[in-house]
Amino acid sequence: MADDRTQAAARPSLSRQLLPAVHGLLARPLSSYYLLIASSGLLLLIGLTMVFSATSVREYAKNGNAFSAIANQAIYALFGLVVFWICQRLPSGTLRDLGKYILGVAIVLLAVLDLLGALESVGVLKSAALGPLHAELLWLYVGPIGMQPAELAKLGMVLWGADVIARKGPALGHWRELSRPLFPVIGLLFVLVGYNDLGTMLVLLALIVGLLWAAGVRLRVFAALGVLGLAGIGLLIAAASGGAGSGSTGAENYRLARLTDFLKPLDQCDTSGPCYQLIQARSAIFEGGWFGVGLGKGVMKWNWLPEASNDFIFGVVAEELGVVGCAVVLALFSVLAYTGFRIARRSADPFRRLAATAITTWLVSQAVINIGGVTGMLPITGLPLPFISAGGSALVVTLAAIGMLASFARAEPDAAKALNARPPARWVRLLWAPLPPLPPQRQPAPKKSSRAPADAGGLRRR
Repeated sequence: MADDRTQAAARPSLSRQLLPAVHGLLARPLSSYYLLIASSGLLLLIGLTMVFSATSVREYAKNGNAFSAIANQAIYALFGLVVFWICQRLPSGTLRDLGKYILGVAIVLLAVLDLLGALESVGVLKSAALGPLHAELLWLYVGPIGMQPAELAKLGMVLWGADVIARKGPALGHWRELSRPLFPVIGLLFVLVGYNDLGTMLVLLALIVGLLWAAGVRLRVFAALGVLGLAGIGLLIAAASGGAGSGSTGAENYRLARLTDFLKPLDQCDTSGPCYQLIQARSAIFEGGWFGVGLGKGVMKWNWLPEASNDFIFGVVAEELGVVGCAVVLALFSVLAYTGFRIARRSADPFRRLAATAITTWLVSQAVINIGGVTGMLPITGLPLPFISAGGSALVVTLAAIGMLASFARAEPDAAKALNARPPARWVRLLWAPLPPLPPQRQPAPKKSSRAPADAGGLRRR
């Protein structure tokens, strides 16, 4: 018995065996890249599966084809993977140059979207359409092709904001440098995005906070910006009455109703308003239990849970896959968050560090807001869940952002050295991604001489 106890005490525990192995895997040069590809790829696969589960019955009853919605989502996913491949191959200098053009196009499209809606509201147009252009809620259509300009604004703000802040450098600590040109653009986005889509505006604000935090802005500046941001959000809530996507009638302030219903107990709020969505989401979570009712066997998606394939798809995940399935989704988002901030921390280039922080903050904050709204921990904002929810514009833009993160991961100093030391085959570099540039070599400091310096005449100073 004594020998058994001695052997058991000498045998290393499971945690002591696993921790060095995990540390060794994370210490590899390309671990950030593989973690990013694995977490985002699994989230995309789960998203396609859950979109099919949430839409198949409805599409079969409506069109006689259970695969119509998932076919559209699969096409967007394939297009998004092409965009991912392109963004992974682009150098940081090209991304910096593209930022202002992407943001400019997004602002123009947002202005057109708001203009069409305003002309319809004042009676100038019978419908929000002008020639081939027509607007519907947050979507702008050119003929049959539609997109959400606010999604493009996120990507443009990442690239343009990271470029501007990287160029300003240490001078960013002064208010004058912050106010030009960041504040005018943020104010313009408040008007163009915030009036119709408060959820996306909150994500944009979180993205900007991530940029400034990575830039090392002082805390008192953050405090002042926080007061301005809260005041702006309060104005947006007060200004909303019967806006886009509200589902309300007349002059009802749907944003204020969502906030007040969130603060009320469920047994005291009006079940015909936002409380109905929250009650149905809670019911889906309750029905799922620990292991769920089974993939495809949920019933809340049959016109009980509103926007079951989009904003409230996490409720479908909870009902069909249970707490275990929700934990897997949350774990994958946690890995994505860890990897994104790890890439930012290891990037030597200021632009890459800022852009990686902004992209990670954007995706994580949007996931937190969506899941918080579905579970009742946050007010409902109508944001899609990245990778999981149905929707083409959001998925394509999200995969483009992941492609940029993948490019930054390959450009980490250790990863770049490893790839250049043992480069893959030429056909792999042509079909997948080129070699990243090597990090600049640090010049050794000149050695100090103990001898006295010589004067102009060559004599030693005594």
